[in-house]
Amino acid sequence: MSRILIDILLIAVPAILAITLHEAAHGYAALALGDDTAKAAGRLSLNPLRHIDRFGTIILPAILVLGQLAAFGRILFLFGWAKPVPVAAWKFRDPRRGMAFVAAAGPAMNFFLAWLGALAFYLPDTDLPRTLAGDGGSGLGQFLLYFILFNLALGLFNLLPIPPLDGGRIVVGVLPAPIAVRYARIERLGILVVLVIFFLVPALAQEMGYLFDPVRAILGSVLPALINLVFFLAGHHV
Repeated sequence: MSRILIDILLIAVPAILAITLHEAAHGYAALALGDDTAKAAGRLSLNPLRHIDRFGTIILPAILVLGQLAAFGRILFLFGWAKPVPVAAWKFRDPRRGMAFVAAAGPAMNFFLAWLGALAFYLPDTDLPRTLAGDGGSGLGQFLLYFILFNLALGLFNLLPIPPLDGGRIVVGVLPAPIAVRYARIERLGILVVLVIFFLVPALAQEMGYLFDPVRAILGSVLPALINLVFFLAGHHV
């Protein structure tokens, strides 16, 4: 098996698992609050095919992976999304608070999965020190590290307080109602807001000779601390 194919699998499989369980967590949280919409739509499933968005899950990540492998020989970042789980908030006793709980379930699942990935480094042939040092390590160790990193990155990214990300919906759930209504209107622009803030603004700033990428700066500063915390909670000293 070629090195490029192995690299793609090491990224794709953890990504698919993280996204699938993230979306399933939304559906199960909604069901726990009395909304069976996701269940009726067949979205309470661990089958990745149920959650795939043709462009966000397949086409865009594939372009990013192949482009970075061709240009840099490695994958520096990955971006994509799954098909949102349908939720009927009006079925909740408190729709705003209910949606906030459902939104929080996705990142919570990713952080839990990252912790499980850290625990899995107790398995034989994982070689945590070499894997963390980037000194090769085993294939299983590299897979687990990608699994942890992708889940933490996905969880953190979705907690950004920008609708339609989960963090934006959590903010809508905790703000006073009049302010929450205005803030929720941002979601009408959908993923376009995220793409502009995350990609377009930093790219334009770079073209003008400025380094302005606050989202990546925030994620880049929080992620290493979160990685250390996850390994610490799993009993590893790194």
